[in-house]
Amino acid sequence: MQKHRSVALAVGCRGPSALTMPRMDIFKVFTLEAAHRLPNVPPGHKCARLHGHSFRVELHVSGEPGAETGWIMDFGDIKAAFQPIYDRLDHHYLNDIEGLENPTSERLAIWIWQQLKPALPQLSEIVVHETCTSGCRYRG
Repeated sequence: MQKHRSVALAVGCRGPSALTMPRMDIFKVFTLEAAHRLPNVPPGHKCARLHGHSFRVELHVSGEPGAETGWIMDFGDIKAAFQPIYDRLDHHYLNDIEGLENPTSERLAIWIWQQLKPALPQLSEIVVHETCTSGCRYRG
């Protein structure tokens, strides 16, 4: 019991302003359909042929939950920031998009980061799932 009292006293002495909020990640997941081919793979490689994926994109945002809201940010704000990028990718041929002429998962993750980071400064990580078993994680 003494141990609990001293902890309570220490917290009371420092006051609530000395306590730090936990740094956390939130994420929002999007699914998009797109076609591509990889022009720089060895001859005969299956990915050199035109094919498509149901890409799953995870956007992670880091920060401390706000004292009033209790959240890092509104999930709707993440969606709004990503919407113009989503519209450029969904149901499109990725190779035709400037900067995605060789649209590997790695390059797609970097491209999304470069497009999104100015509008979403708290962005901390992007995960691109090309299939249900394969993907790429990018942390800028």
